[in-house]
Amino acid sequence: MSAPIELVILGSTGSIGVQALEIVEANPDKFRVIALAAGSKNIELLAEQAKKFSVPVIGTTGNRDLLISMLGNTQVIDGPTAASEIAAIACDIVLNGITGSIGLGPTLAALSVGNKVALANKESLVAGGDLVMAFGRDRIIPVDSEHSALYQCFLSGKASEVKQVILTASGGPFRDRNDLADISIADALTHPTWTMGPVVTINSATLMNKGLEIIEAHYLFDLPYSKITAVIHPQSVVHSMVEFVDGSTIAQASPPNMKGPIAYAISGASRIPKATAPIDWMTKQTWDFAPIDGAKFPAVELARRCGELGGGLPAIFNAANEVAVAAFLNGAISFTKIVDVVDATVQKLGGNSPVTIRSLSDVSAIEDDARVLANQLVQERK
Repeated sequence: MSAPIELVILGSTGSIGVQALEIVEANPDKFRVIALAAGSKNIELLAEQAKKFSVPVIGTTGNRDLLISMLGNTQVIDGPTAASEIAAIACDIVLNGITGSIGLGPTLAALSVGNKVALANKESLVAGGDLVMAFGRDRIIPVDSEHSALYQCFLSGKASEVKQVILTASGGPFRDRNDLADISIADALTHPTWTMGPVVTINSATLMNKGLEIIEAHYLFDLPYSKITAVIHPQSVVHSMVEFVDGSTIAQASPPNMKGPIAYAISGASRIPKATAPIDWMTKQTWDFAPIDGAKFPAVELARRCGELGGGLPAIFNAANEVAVAAFLNGAISFTKIVDVVDATVQKLGGNSPVTIRSLSDVSAIEDDARVLANQLVQERK
């Protein structure tokens, strides 16, 4: 029997982290968790995870003394760089399940010491794609269901044979609703097919998520934006497709469950038996596909435009969206103002955006400026 895969999990108390640990629990001979990192909001769960999986090193943004009192001899690293320090521990795979652009630093930290990264933090590529890709594409295995699907579909042909890739989008809770003026927070958090954290769920409702994923696909697969498109697929069973030059389209399909992509990534792009339930082929299936309504969901083309222009614009786009989503969830702006704030931030800062991102400090400075302006725009739109 081969040695277990040594695994580090960042964002262990979030949706991706919790599901990853469920996969580990179901396959105790295949994995060994050597470190966990999470924020300070759910210390009790973090301590419980550490005890359950006998994890020797824990990282958190605070409450170090409380964790030590709960865990005894476990090493605890705390502070704003804790996740990056944990990511740099030598291992087979670092799963980055952190939400938001704060995940970029840990991604770079993991890659800089030679670790492979199972990447669920799409903002790493949106805000700092050039920095991440400098370490090479072969060190990253995508966790997003769409990019995991593309990763698998690409195995069916040569890169030179690819005509285009097609990301699928559920369309969120408002795909069949024309008037988005009076959307409540509860409505926006009710996703028809996926169970996710609040930020990702709102991004799915605006289709901002699909815009971020287009930028992510550009970096992950070295594709021009002209070869990346997206369509509405309400059933969320076909996760993405690759169309080849001979007219063939290869699709990856499975029920809307993240355990399949997570298991595939943390096992080093190999298949774990029964990672997720398969499609029931003895039940009648109907799969629908439709183009995205750009007028109703302008975030997709805004993201594409920022990606094509490159430089610091994707980081501006992402940071402004984080501010706008938080403002919506706090009741400060309406649903339709989310993309409005992002667009206005991009318009005002885009002309001064640097052409080249040289370091993590560059990204932080760009994002800081974008957040300041986005917060000002939020106040104006209250």
